[in-house]
Amino acid sequence: MILFKPNERLDDIQCNGYHIIQNSEVFCFGIDAVLLAHYAKVIKQNQKILDIGTGTGIIPILMHGINKKGRYTAIEVQENMAEMASRSIILNNLQNDIQVKCINIMDYRQHFIQEQFDTITCNPPYMKNNNGLQNNNYSKTISRHEITCTLEDIIDASSHLLKERGKLVMIHRTHRLVDLVELMRKYRIEPKRMRMVYPKISKAPTMMLIEGTKYGNSELKVEAPLIVYNEDNTYTDEINKMYGRYKE
Repeated sequence: MILFKPNERLDDIQCNGYHIIQNSEVFCFGIDAVLLAHYAKVIKQNQKILDIGTGTGIIPILMHGINKKGRYTAIEVQENMAEMASRSIILNNLQNDIQVKCINIMDYRQHFIQEQFDTITCNPPYMKNNNGLQNNNYSKTISRHEITCTLEDIIDASSHLLKERGKLVMIHRTHRLVDLVELMRKYRIEPKRMRMVYPKISKAPTMMLIEGTKYGNSELKVEAPLIVYNEDNTYTDEINKMYGRYKE
């Protein structure tokens, strides 16, 4: 029996019958996590995937629901979030495929071996520690600002942990594109495909999905734009399909 704590709720993620425990007082996942889970590719049954900063555990749970394959390790620096994500894993009977560990990515050498993973996913804090308004809620602040680790820390660790030709798949704000590409190349992860995310077709892109290959050749494919909303503020067909509400 799964016990719920104060302010927690159970949400249907509209994928393979899976549900997730969330607490709005701490942090709830957004559309960026959904986009990343659909963008990352899971090809092999036993593909080893690491999700850095898993939060509620939404990305590995969604990826498992979408692909029906993969072996996932999800790490989270906040003990309370890692414990909540673990209960969601048990709730969905995914203990054999997804493991949640309370680990700071800065300590990766103490917990993992070199070249352990085929794929790494990450929906990182978007803001540098000295930029933007910070929330009085510490949990929400470290989810949005580079306090416990920086973008460079994440990419450095990913380079160490990825197998040769392994994939790093991330979502980030467009204003960090130059930082992201420079750091990926610095740590021998070559950007190979990218997709810009537009709130509406009439607006500038605000997010980007990007995949890099460790020791990959230099050739970047920019894919068709992903539009989130129609002009009447309803979701586009592509987003509705991701959320399981698509109608033929």
